[in-house]
Amino acid sequence: MSAPGGVAGYVRVSTQAQSFALQVDAITRTATARGDEITRWYEEKRSGKVLDRPKLAELMRDAQKGELVKLYVFKLDRLTRRGARDTLSIVETLRSCGCVVGTVADGMLLDGPMGDMYMAALACAAQLEGQATSERISAAREAVEAAGGRWGRPRRVDPGTIMQARLLVEDGLTVREISQRLRVPRATLHRALSQKGHYAETPPARV
Repeated sequence: MSAPGGVAGYVRVSTQAQSFALQVDAITRTATARGDEITRWYEEKRSGKVLDRPKLAELMRDAQKGELVKLYVFKLDRLTRRGARDTLSIVETLRSCGCVVGTVADGMLLDGPMGDMYMAALACAAQLEGQATSERISAAREAVEAAGGRWGRPRRVDPGTIMQARLLVEDGLTVREISQRLRVPRATLHRALSQKGHYAETPPARV
């Protein structure tokens, strides 16, 4: 392990067949040009749509312990592809721990006035993202109730629950996360979303 206050690099690819090499090389060259030496690497082969990732969790714990002063990523979407809200949450948490985030492809270091401006823009995007999701859910609820359906968290999978699940799938949540949120058994929800249940009009979802 590197000494406290180290500079780290986080690289992520989505499949086992992909390589970290290009990201590692680009981050190393950028860090060197900025006078930094990467002393710790976090490498992850997981989808960016999932927040529950072992190496990301390890990175956040190390930052919270004060072991990192700077983190380099190839692009911010390497941290998450769950949208502006989750990106903002991760970056703000790192900054609050004294860890500055630097990107290679985006060509920015999220500290100082420029970093604050970018974070303000990201916060605005997160707010708009949240409003759009709320509006979509409200519209879906009205449509279900107008058709005589029930909206909420019933014990069985009814059309209202399926509609909620479909919206959450579009937002990047996994079936496990959706089942926990809606309190529906994962297997039951997966059958419905995979067109194996009673609602064939529902598209397949990620597990």
